[in-house]
Amino acid sequence: MTDTTQNGATPAVEITPAYRRYALFILLLAYVSSYVDRQIMGVLLEPIRNEFLLTDTQMGFLGGIAFGIFYATLGIPIAFLADRWSRRNIISAAVTAWSFMTVACAFVVGFWSLAFARVGVGIGEAGSSPPSHSMIADLYPAEERSGALAIYALGVYIGIMLGFLVGAYVAHDYGWRMAFIVVGAPGLLIALLVRFTLKEPPRGHSDGTAPAEVGPIEWAAAKAQVKEGFAHLWQDRVSLHVVIGVTLVSFVGYGGAYWGAAFFIRSHGMSLIEVGQYLAAVIGGAGVIGAITGGRLADKLGAKDPRWTMWIVAFAKFIAAPIIVFFFLEMDTSTALIIYIPTVLLGAFYLGPSFAMIQTRAPVHMRALCSAIMLFILNIIGLGLGPQAVGVLSDALAPTYGQESLRYALLLLSFISVWGGYHYYLAGKHLVSADAK
Repeated sequence: MTDTTQNGATPAVEITPAYRRYALFILLLAYVSSYVDRQIMGVLLEPIRNEFLLTDTQMGFLGGIAFGIFYATLGIPIAFLADRWSRRNIISAAVTAWSFMTVACAFVVGFWSLAFARVGVGIGEAGSSPPSHSMIADLYPAEERSGALAIYALGVYIGIMLGFLVGAYVAHDYGWRMAFIVVGAPGLLIALLVRFTLKEPPRGHSDGTAPAEVGPIEWAAAKAQVKEGFAHLWQDRVSLHVVIGVTLVSFVGYGGAYWGAAFFIRSHGMSLIEVGQYLAAVIGGAGVIGAITGGRLADKLGAKDPRWTMWIVAFAKFIAAPIIVFFFLEMDTSTALIIYIPTVLLGAFYLGPSFAMIQTRAPVHMRALCSAIMLFILNIIGLGLGPQAVGVLSDALAPTYGQESLRYALLLLSFISVWGGYHYYLAGKHLVSADAK
């Protein structure tokens, strides 16, 4: 016997306000786990680099391409399955896989074995976000979706916070290998919570539409639907500009998050513990506040003028740009630590509104797929190339700037976020005209 119907939904699911809050919380826990395991490399970057005598280019590869390529490419086929099978079960299997491979990182013997383990983490994490986005979209109506997905997006900041904090203390006292075990093992418990306490919501439930019956998988049909998903994101001008904007912003964000601890250690002489405490506090505080504020403002202002669901992100990016320049050019550590706070807060505005807009404009029958295509583009360019670009540029600038090469690499690449903000402006501009058609 199975507890799901053909399209994956649990029969007679009663989605009460209390249950959907609980479901959102469990999905948030899974997302937190993914970001802890993904970003733990950031705080452990210097100890690993020193032990294995690696270059910044090699470290950029471990944090970018080694993880991002498989994470991005496998997201699409997994999302196709998620639009047909139980999203809950897919998420549970994914959490199990990435948690196991994170623990495996503790037993590597050099660059290539660590690269292989990080590839495994990327493969596991490919199965989490698209099904989660789709489930949340079926739990929350359109007018509450930005706020709900902004809460889900807190996993980015909570995960990075815990990664920095736990990673720094464990690495300092017990070594960087033990840090991988400590952050990877709890994911196995989260996988059980997903599998045995969540129910599959009917597809289209929050939009009041009847779920379509889904037949057996035919790969020709799968290929056609992937093409349909790409075509939707290309032809819908709002979605197109959101994808471009979120990709450019993430290119800068992933590079900064991965290399942030190394920057403070090299350029400001901070210790591993000091960096872990500070980044955990700032990202866990300002990042969370920024993500919630961005989602709430998008819902509130968008109710009066839908263009502001996207313009609030553009506004945040334009305001943040000069502050970021000031931050990277500031040599005084105390001043730089203060300036960094508003850059993190404003930088977090984009997540909830971006995810919500893609889900709102996607056809109900391929919400997970459209999310996966967006994440494929975002992660190939942003996650895959962002940390790598910083590492390559840092090595290229080293003969001129020496120890400060990382500072100027991060500064130069930060200007790309303004370009991303412009595409959010265009997304808002197209929103009204697209809805009028």
